[in-house]
Amino acid sequence: MVRKPAKSNVKAAAGTRKPNMREAILAAAEELFSTYGFNAVSVRDIAQAAGANPGSVTYHFRTKDGLLLEIYRRHCGPMNRRRSELLAAARRVRNLQDRLEAIVRAYVLPAFTSGSDLAGGGTRFTRLRAIMSAEGNEVVRKIIAQTFDDTSHAFIDAIHESLPHIPRTDLVWRSHFLLGGLYYTLVTPERVTRLSRGSADGTDAGHAIEELVRATVAALQAAPLDAGAPGPRMAPGANPGRVVT
Repeated sequence: MVRKPAKSNVKAAAGTRKPNMREAILAAAEELFSTYGFNAVSVRDIAQAAGANPGSVTYHFRTKDGLLLEIYRRHCGPMNRRRSELLAAARRVRNLQDRLEAIVRAYVLPAFTSGSDLAGGGTRFTRLRAIMSAEGNEVVRKIIAQTFDDTSHAFIDAIHESLPHIPRTDLVWRSHFLLGGLYYTLVTPERVTRLSRGSADGTDAGHAIEELVRATVAALQAAPLDAGAPGPRMAPGANPGRVVT
């Protein structure tokens, strides 16, 4: 259960209800899920935050699971459609190197450019996705798979077409790392600013996109694990028991 707001705050929220109660419930649930996770938030918590009664939540969405599924649908529908449009254009690029960069950019770009919390992206929803992925809830896993797996398969297949000498399994791992980098870049941009001592602006979306695309393309093109890649190298004059990585 999440910490309940004071009664005066609840009354104020009830007195300023949004005309569209369904949207108010969605916004409240998204904010609570992105802050506390799915498991810790109850239907009563959501209703209280929205200035509604619990019956309104069940009337519009039946269950908390149905509410989370609708949050994913309203965000990811536009984002997945944009990704599919950009992917179709990327696959028509003739030069393989340029095509690979276009494919990765087609995946990354919509997550940044869909900045509204109400349509296909946004920092709050990205934070929610990261928390949901980490919780290990079976319902959440099914919703994520239902929402993203088709699009993810399409991107991995397109990457494999550009890098046919890399086993698809390796590309799955590397695409997985891209998703982690995407989450972290969107949710904690201030870390880049801090660690660069202010020489880089972590909130500069354009620069972040290009850095992420460049790093991902390089990672995708790395030799496959079964290709006899060289192991860790030794530092000159170092103790053989110490490895430099």
